[in-house]
Amino acid sequence: MRPELRTWLTGAGLDPQAVENLVRVALAEDGEVDVTSEPIFGAAARTGAAARTGAAARTGAAARTGAAARAGADVVARRPGVVAGLPVAAVVFETLGLTVKALAADGDRVGAGDILLSAEGPLIALLRAERTALNFLTHLSGVATVTRQWADAIEGTGARVRDTRKTLPGMRALQKYAVRCGGGVNHRMSLEDAALIKDNHVAAAGSVTAAFAAVQVPDLHVQVECDTLDQVREALAAGATSILLDNMSVPETAEAVRVVAGRAELEASGGLTLDGARDVAETGVDYLAVGALTHSAPALDIGLDLSGAES
Repeated sequence: MRPELRTWLTGAGLDPQAVENLVRVALAEDGEVDVTSEPIFGAAARTGAAARTGAAARTGAAARTGAAARAGADVVARRPGVVAGLPVAAVVFETLGLTVKALAADGDRVGAGDILLSAEGPLIALLRAERTALNFLTHLSGVATVTRQWADAIEGTGARVRDTRKTLPGMRALQKYAVRCGGGVNHRMSLEDAALIKDNHVAAAGSVTAAFAAVQVPDLHVQVECDTLDQVREALAAGATSILLDNMSVPETAEAVRVVAGRAELEASGGLTLDGARDVAETGVDYLAVGALTHSAPALDIGLDLSGAES
């Protein structure tokens, strides 16, 4: 991996080695040989050689194969949205020996027809890279686009939209990166980053108070999920400074904000919709937890257009 690409990834908060490993797994799913492109372009090269005469032409024909044909390609947004995943797409292209130039930045709002990235190199490599690069880019841009919609909906309220652990296996770091690109913030990355006491923990421990007492570890952030206002009061009495309000109505959420009175950060979760997001945010909560940012984001329509080929 080029040092510049490694720096691009680390600057985005991504682990270059982890991204490269994931890209190689994705490319391996497509196999080692493109049995459509290689015969077609190999045949085209042979047909062109047969039409030429002279020793120079024969020498050129021997050197030209389908793999030697070169082309350029543009990655183009087909619909408006927020782009995310450009350095990941770049890893795909560069892994297959292509050169890449970014023409947009992750987090940019883009319009239909905007060129996001260009790539150049062996034609067959471009065709092999196309689907894998777009799979990453369309999905991550879809996550960023949906997140931006939520962030825009609650802008000015003081609340922020936050993701969850409802992510695709192996894609968590990238999906959470896309959330950041869309203007959201991340909740814990894994179970070991912070404690979140949920209903099953409370049921097993016997009470909110008992569960909270059991997870008191120095420097460990502890959040308590509460289904009722009585549990909110119990969590506060136990010393909780972070409370998740699960499936509460807007009036109940507003009352929880009044009860807490700034003594703990509050996060609304469960049953939230984009249309109702501002009403929830205006109650005074600090965060809106939205699993749909990652588990249900539609892909942003992005394509790859060849910009010229030469044999």
